[in-house]
Amino acid sequence: MDPGARVTARHHGVVSDDTPAEIDRHQVLAYRVAAQGLDRTTDDPAALDLMDLGLQDSNAGSAVAAVVARVSDPATTFDDRRRWATTWSLRGAPHVHRQGDLRGLAAALWPVDRDDAIARLAGNGAQMKKAGADALAILRATAEALAAVVDHRMTKGEASEAVTPRVPEDGVTWCRSCDTHHVGEQLLRLAALPAGLRLVPGATPATLEPIPRWPGPPTATDGLGRLITAVLRTHGPARRPDVAAYLDAVPGAVKAAWPDADLAEVHVDGRLAWVAADALDPLLSAPAPRLTRLLPRSDPWLTARDRELTVPDADRRRAVWKILGSPGAVRSTARCSAPGERERRGARSASRSRPSRTSPAGPGATSMTRPSASPPRAAPTTSAWRSPLGDGACRPAIRPRCGRPRWSPCGRRCG
Repeated sequence: MDPGARVTARHHGVVSDDTPAEIDRHQVLAYRVAAQGLDRTTDDPAALDLMDLGLQDSNAGSAVAAVVARVSDPATTFDDRRRWATTWSLRGAPHVHRQGDLRGLAAALWPVDRDDAIARLAGNGAQMKKAGADALAILRATAEALAAVVDHRMTKGEASEAVTPRVPEDGVTWCRSCDTHHVGEQLLRLAALPAGLRLVPGATPATLEPIPRWPGPPTATDGLGRLITAVLRTHGPARRPDVAAYLDAVPGAVKAAWPDADLAEVHVDGRLAWVAADALDPLLSAPAPRLTRLLPRSDPWLTARDRELTVPDADRRRAVWKILGSPGAVRSTARCSAPGERERRGARSASRSRPSRTSPAGPGATSMTRPSASPPRAAPTTSAWRSPLGDGACRPAIRPRCGRPRWSPCGRRCG
């Protein structure tokens, strides 16, 4: 079909060639299950469309838990460093990417202008805006300084200390945990990939190393339209503000790069949204999924910005997306819920299960136990969910006692 064509259908038949397709949230979620690989149709993580955006790895190990939910081999890892790299990319968060995608990703994520740089730099950007500084110029200067000083493996704290004297004054902030001034946290993260730096997998504290044969920071934004299409292929249909929020970009930059020829319009419960044009037919024909997946807190299913579509109930949204200590979610045929959430039966809640004392640690770790009538005596770091399959099996999800990182942004231990 013509990529720019707009087709109308009501799940089963074409109604008109001029108006957007009419679908509901159930059809959107059914499509996203397949688009995000939760139906496990491939054994190669590199073949997942999600890898065009990368898999977020916060906390460390989440990317492995996310990919295990999508491939049949539970022993899948990202240990092959010829194929995979971890770096700070989207929203400044650590993501696992295909090694060959890094140069194009750095150019696509480079801010369009000063306002876009301010938006992506979050608190650091607000400081620069208040000072009237050129955030884009500061980001470039920081990337060039990082490329010059990090010529071997260095912890984040060492890199921060080495680069701070070379960063423009408006890029330096006061850090209470370090009791000193140093380069802003988000500025350091957003400058790392353009500087040609990646994270050493599994290193604690966070450790940076140069990417071989890196050409240097991008001269301008290149490929933002392709990135928008990738977002709408895996997290669509979605609206422009949802895409801008996902990319941490200003809406004007996303609107200017909007790839109309590569997208198709649809109406989701009466609201205009977009999806990748080559995904329109799969969207309209997506079957209702019958599966259950345990997802880590930073799983792609949970990073879409239209949370009210994923979880319509406000109380359940608060349980799934906690500010601190978010437990991840259970994606089942019936709904998406937090692992520790209990079903209500009138005034009484369903019985809770006794978490296993031998549960493997780590994001998405699971084990099978039987329900217990007596109150659980597990440590407060463990919560359990009642199986939506109704088989009486319970699988505890391990989560941290608090949401603080083990290391401060400067590489200093804080807990």
